[in-house]
Amino acid sequence: MSLRPTLDFLLYDWLDAESLNQRERFADHSRETFDAVLDTCERIAREKYAPANRIVDTQEPHFDGEKVVLPQATHDAHKAFVESGMMSAAQDYDIGGMQLPYTLQAAANGFFAMASVSIGSNMLTSGNANLLMVHGTEMQKEVFAKNEFSGRWAGTMCLSEPQAGSSLSDVATRAVPDGDGYRDDPLGPRYRLTGNKMWISAGDHELTENIVHIVLAKIPDANGKLVPGTRGISLFIVPKRMVNVENPHPGPLPQAGEGEVGSVKVTLGSRNDVALAGLNHKLGWRGTTNTLLNFGEGKYPVGGKAGAVGYLVGEPGKGLHCMFHMMNEARIGVGTAATMLGMAGYYASLEYAKTRPQGRVVKKPEAGAGSQVVKDSASPQVRIIEHADVRRMLLAQKSYCEGALALELYCARLVDEQKTGGAEAADDARLLLEVLTPIAKSWPSEWCLEANSLAIQVHGGYGYTRDFPVEQYWRDNRLNMIHEGTHGIQAADLLGRKVLMEKGPGPAAAGRAHCRHHRPRGPGARAGGPRQGARRRAAAHRQRHQGRLVHRRPGRRLGQRRAVHAGIRPHRAGLDLAGRGAARTGNRRRKGEGGNSWQDWRHGLFLPLRAAENRRLAQRGRKPRPHLYSFARGRLLTMANAAPKNTPNPAKPPKPHARLEKWIWILIYGGLFLVILGIATGRTEPVIGWSMAAPGAVIALVGFVLIYVRSRLDDK
Repeated sequence: MSLRPTLDFLLYDWLDAESLNQRERFADHSRETFDAVLDTCERIAREKYAPANRIVDTQEPHFDGEKVVLPQATHDAHKAFVESGMMSAAQDYDIGGMQLPYTLQAAANGFFAMASVSIGSNMLTSGNANLLMVHGTEMQKEVFAKNEFSGRWAGTMCLSEPQAGSSLSDVATRAVPDGDGYRDDPLGPRYRLTGNKMWISAGDHELTENIVHIVLAKIPDANGKLVPGTRGISLFIVPKRMVNVENPHPGPLPQAGEGEVGSVKVTLGSRNDVALAGLNHKLGWRGTTNTLLNFGEGKYPVGGKAGAVGYLVGEPGKGLHCMFHMMNEARIGVGTAATMLGMAGYYASLEYAKTRPQGRVVKKPEAGAGSQVVKDSASPQVRIIEHADVRRMLLAQKSYCEGALALELYCARLVDEQKTGGAEAADDARLLLEVLTPIAKSWPSEWCLEANSLAIQVHGGYGYTRDFPVEQYWRDNRLNMIHEGTHGIQAADLLGRKVLMEKGPGPAAAGRAHCRHHRPRGPGARAGGPRQGARRRAAAHRQRHQGRLVHRRPGRRLGQRRAVHAGIRPHRAGLDLAGRGAARTGNRRRKGEGGNSWQDWRHGLFLPLRAAENRRLAQRGRKPRPHLYSFARGRLLTMANAAPKNTPNPAKPPKPHARLEKWIWILIYGGLFLVILGIATGRTEPVIGWSMAAPGAVIALVGFVLIYVRSRLDDK
């Protein structure tokens, strides 16, 4: 089974990637060029990557005393990838790129990850170069980033250390200025680095002429001590081989891969003081070297003294801020790798289930034979895909993997929106991408691993052997749960940084981007305004689900009911509708109609609860009534918009005890006022505050009980 139909659906039918061609940056492209790119990448992955997948797993990298040795198949696959131009597919024409949408590049790279995820270091190289394009100097962009985009040089990301692990505040690598004229180097302020870096993927190999290490290190203070915490971390470029430049005055940018940058000639010199201390042999991803690197130990002295030469990127002490650009890109890359490994396992198990005969289908009991099911042992065996439990496992894999792929491509679509969309849409896309990044890394790495486990289960005993590839897919995917940070680290990043960043507009941006993305398309779709289609769909959705959000199991009490909103439990249904409320607020504000985000959010949250109560009353043959919150809100509106005294309202007959009910509501709001006043006073005078808040709470509670009893009497 091919991945291509799924990609075509997600790209063209869901994400509407073809519409990107209407933007100036992508105006040279069309659906035909997109399909040609996908066809080429699929062919390279099938011919160069897939046949080498088992080879790179069994023939692990090894060190022969001078260099790291990789299988020839790795060199061939990497060469084919570089020649395809996909390393810089989304970059500008000026630096040798194709100016393709990043959405298409991410989709095309999925073919390589599914064929053999551990061949090459393309994800790290492109992320390294993209970081330099944002935070590097012009010379750093042209000397280092351009050669990485061309495929001549590779890139790494050096964060972890043996004693620190994921705790970057404990980084101990030191960077000291290299002489009095260290600021005058054309490649940036020049430092000497000493320290160790652990778990560095693609840290040493012979696939490229040079390797550009992006290294986190700390610059000592005036007393020679390292600044504690992450604020003292700086970012450095440390090449494996020294880079020499002549006439360092860059002119117009040439094509990537050329030896001269403008009027600058780039040549490679001797080895920098970066030494391979050892290779780590991991559970999976065995085709990629994983290394321990020693910086500045003196094995390859530069200029007659120890210390790895590095060039400062950005400002001192701002290294982690710069590194997050590459880290976030790598997180989405890891999520995509996990997705494609899950997809590879799904396709393998699907093919196996279609061809493996085993067992027989259970027949329905005949009349008079009792309730015992029977099987015809004389009938031929059936394919295992005809067994219900196997179909369950296959459908679970399909759901996990295709859902994860949709999430990753949606993130890629947000990148294009951020770069080429309007000002407001670009800012919303940026905020939403920040919120989704830790989710896009963690969710696929957990649930697509579960898909790989189910793929092994579909194969039965054969799945645990090396005769079939599913065990390798599981081993490769198990590493993605820790690549670029564990689930706990991603959760801390999501709630501690992303949700609260810039005073928390990210979730609201999610609602706005959701409405913007789900506009109707096609002829006549925009009739009545750009938002009318979304509103009509939302109204139809509420109408479909208004009366059937709850089912009640026999014997369950009211408090044990389970609300169902299209198969989702109550809190998730409420949050979904609450998100729609937040989006509705953004729409109204943009149109100049104001908008209360808390009111809309609250309305969306209580909608399924109100519908659930109406369902229960309808089952008992009683008339529906609003939820307590809506009941109170309706009473307030009735009081605020009441007709003048002695003026009957013919449309709504007066209710008995209306005046009594009005005084009950006054009592409730008086109690709530005392509670608020007591809380405010309690900050300075706890005793007085408690004496005000407690009676107020009791008064308000009694009032709510009276209103509730009053409404139940009305129902009878």
